Amino acid sequence: LYNVLQVGNAAWKQFLKTVLNFTSNQLNSLLIAAYVLLWLGIMAYKKFFITWSWRSVYVSTTLLNGIFSALQILLIKGITFGLSPFLFALGDDAFADFIGGIQFLPTTIMMVHLCPAGSEGASYAMFTTMSNSAYSLASAFSTLLLGVWDVSKDAMERGDLTGMINLTALTTLIQVSGILFVGLLPRTKEDLSNLHSDPMSGSKIGGFIFLFVTFASVLYSLVVGVLNIVAPGWSGESR
Repeated sequence: LYNVLQVGNAAWKQFLKTVLNFTSNQLNSLLIAAYVLLWLGIMAYKKFFITWSWRSVYVSTTLLNGIFSALQILLIKGITFGLSPFLFALGDDAFADFIGGIQFLPTTIMMVHLCPAGSEGASYAMFTTMSNSAYSLASAFSTLLLGVWDVSKDAMERGDLTGMINLTALTTLIQVSGILFVGLLPRTKEDLSNLHSDPMSGSKIGGFIFLFVTFASVLYSLVVGVLNIVAPGWSGESR
């Protein structure tokens, strides 16, 4: 549920290119910086946050992610506090990946400890598939949101950025709303180990729901991806 709510602004890259006139080199630089900060986020958790409870890590990183996401509204309005738009965008985009890096290890640790003895490989593969399909579903939702307001290239070229501001605010609220589900996480590895003795552990109904949600999410993401290729604009978004 948390990962599904990490819905991004699918029109953001178009805004950077159309309104701020970012070059391909600048967009690639943002991507490279994001990957570097993702790795730094993983190292930061290992060095500084590994003693924190997982709930504390997720609450703090979710709030930070909301702040950086909201800063995109300032960039849309041209408020960069004297920084160049590129450096300001670098802080917005790249540090979001740094936060994602901090969340990576706790998620992996939880998946490993949930794997039952004797089927570790298959279980871990299923857990990672579930996590990745949730991100794919979030990406599909972000595409659907493009039709809510006019965030087309023509609107951006006209200087009409109202839709971009509204869409950024909406996706920020959706991302931060994931904090409502953090309480479902175990606090530590000890709490996670106690789940194995829970009466619902190994439930066939729970397993069915898990598999149904996983495969349904993958199927939905595939359908949306194919429609975006063969029928651009099918959901009302700009072409």
